[in-house]
Amino acid sequence: MKVKSLDELKKIREESLEKVNLREKGDVKGDKVEILVGMSTCGISSGARETLTEFIEEIDKSKINNIKVVPVGCIGYCHSEPTVQVNIPGQKPILYGNVKKDKVHEIFEKHLQNGEVVENMVLDIDFERA
Repeated sequence: MKVKSLDELKKIREESLEKVNLREKGDVKGDKVEILVGMSTCGISSGARETLTEFIEEIDKSKINNIKVVPVGCIGYCHSEPTVQVNIPGQKPILYGNVKKDKVHEIFEKHLQNGEVVENMVLDIDFERA
């Protein structure tokens, strides 16, 4: 991409910073929903980077501002990479497996917007959030 002016460069910078802010803090006045994306070597090789990017794009399009996307290390389920854990305050964490880029919209729409867990993608794990 060739940048033709200083104004164009500033605009690109602002857009990029908005996406970074979704990963780092989320603009929240109450409880914050966390989306943890396993970004260990096995996760990245299975498509976790694209999954993380797709979550950021979904959040950006929706203009929801209480969701924080967090890249994390190994979640411990290499056989089901990419793995994504959804933490909603006051609820038990949900761990999804095999979350390729094309599955992100379904999780975002059903679980994060409508509160409906996508059962066919849930890894059956019994744990409490640390």
